[in-house]
Amino acid sequence: MKVADIMTREVVTVPPGASLKHAANLLIEHRISGLPVVDDHGHVLGVVSEGDILTKEAAGMDVPGPLAWLAGFDVEVDRSKLDARFVGEAMTSPPVTIAAHCSVSLAARRMSEKGINRLPVVAEGGELVGIVTRADLVRAFVRSDAEIATEIREDVILQRARLDKHSVRVEVEDGEVTLSGTIGRDHDARALEALVREIPGVVGVHSELV
Repeated sequence: MKVADIMTREVVTVPPGASLKHAANLLIEHRISGLPVVDDHGHVLGVVSEGDILTKEAAGMDVPGPLAWLAGFDVEVDRSKLDARFVGEAMTSPPVTIAAHCSVSLAARRMSEKGINRLPVVAEGGELVGIVTRADLVRAFVRSDAEIATEIREDVILQRARLDKHSVRVEVEDGEVTLSGTIGRDHDARALEALVREIPGVVGVHSELV
């Protein structure tokens, strides 16, 4: 499964010159937690999130010196964000992005490694074409056993592993995949298991391949 299969194509965006008040209103209005920041040509410059807005709100708690911790103020906060008035000053940049043709498993890994909740999806030139969120990844994980089995047979076995789809039997129950049949090399069997584990919705893989 590719990012293009689960991403939202109609994306709410904001320009870097917009006020933080405007960005906050968009977050509330559309019930989202982050906005891609784009220029006039649709290139992604950064992302402004609820966290960036909260950092700005923390400016009112600015207590200098060793007493800062008494007010619960993080002395490591980026000073430029505390003084921000516009989106371009408060956004997180450069943005962490992903291409539409990348796998859903790569998107999940990238979000986990970076500790972020969303990834703008970009074309080769950096133009925004969609957005994928953690909620999208969770929905992709909750798929029927039949859908998972079909993707394994058609995408993994036939297309990616380039094997005869009749040479491997696939059974899926509650996300647990059992592979059986005969494959020419032990290396191919291990590679097939690894590819199947990347399929969204797969909980575990049991190999009975010979």
